[in-house]
Amino acid sequence: MVGKTTVFNLLTGLTAETSNFLTGKAETNAGVALVPDRRVDYLSRLYNPKKTTYAQIYFSDVPGLVRGSSQGQGVGNQFLNAIRGVDMLVQVVRTFENPGVAHVEDSINPLRDIETVNLELLFADMEVIEKRIERIKSGKKVKKENEQELHVLERCLSALESETALNRLDLSPDERRLLKNYGFLTEKPMLIVINTDEEQYKQKMYPDKVKLTAFAQSKGLPLIEICGRIEMEIGALPPEDRDLFMADLGLEQSSIDRLARTVYNYLGLISFLTVGKDEVKAWTIEKGTEARKAAGKIHSDIERGFIKAEVVKYSDLERLGNMAGVKETGLYRLEGKEYIVEDGDIINFRFNV
Repeated sequence: MVGKTTVFNLLTGLTAETSNFLTGKAETNAGVALVPDRRVDYLSRLYNPKKTTYAQIYFSDVPGLVRGSSQGQGVGNQFLNAIRGVDMLVQVVRTFENPGVAHVEDSINPLRDIETVNLELLFADMEVIEKRIERIKSGKKVKKENEQELHVLERCLSALESETALNRLDLSPDERRLLKNYGFLTEKPMLIVINTDEEQYKQKMYPDKVKLTAFAQSKGLPLIEICGRIEMEIGALPPEDRDLFMADLGLEQSSIDRLARTVYNYLGLISFLTVGKDEVKAWTIEKGTEARKAAGKIHSDIERGFIKAEVVKYSDLERLGNMAGVKETGLYRLEGKEYIVEDGDIINFRFNV
């Protein structure tokens, strides 16, 4: 048991059963995490709306993975099938000692655990690629439309054999598109979450920290340190007591909030905001989205009948304190359909259908 389901519960506010890793738990839990955003907090206080809506991330708590999962050991098949369709993997790694909570390997070795998971993902992708290459080559002649696919797959297989994840392989956009429907596991971005005990967290030191940090940097993996037990204590406190508790720990925000925000940013997502007495809401879009497409997040009719986007920068509104002040200083702008929406833009769309 590493605290995976505990982290999931903290993110989503659910109460999924936290069972021992060795019980062979095979269920996948699904839930929604709100992305903390001080801009939404401020706008909600400013407008006092009937409803406040934060950006959301959908998380799945999948069955645990053990050595040999790619060959079906443990609940490996359920694990691998459950993560094929996700956008990102969050790997929770245990550094805390607890005689009452067994570890599947009977010892605490976080670097070993990370490498175990990474190797199983590599093996699973290799198996898919080897089978596909065999199918392509099994014909009397390789079809012309399969030649480029075969070339890319052989490059991928070579990379995996040298323990290089596919998301680290230098492929062109066209080559990436050829792989799109495979759902390769090592092509997905990954975040490492180190789950410590209270003392490790306060001392900012745990087993193999230096090696883990170096490993994560070498693989381009973001790494976040949390303490599940402390986060549970924070979550159980009344809102008015949380800030004081976190201040005593030297925290500006909880690690769970930081985790949600890190996942959101790492996926290349940003939020634009809509405001009013009925609702203040953060809308999730990909970085680089044009205004007309962003309008479609609210309703397809707004995208279809797009005229202009009335745009205010959040920083300007916060600095001046009200929308009237923003307009008086000439910071209220009209933008066309090709305007690239920026994180924190407050937008009202003009449209006609």
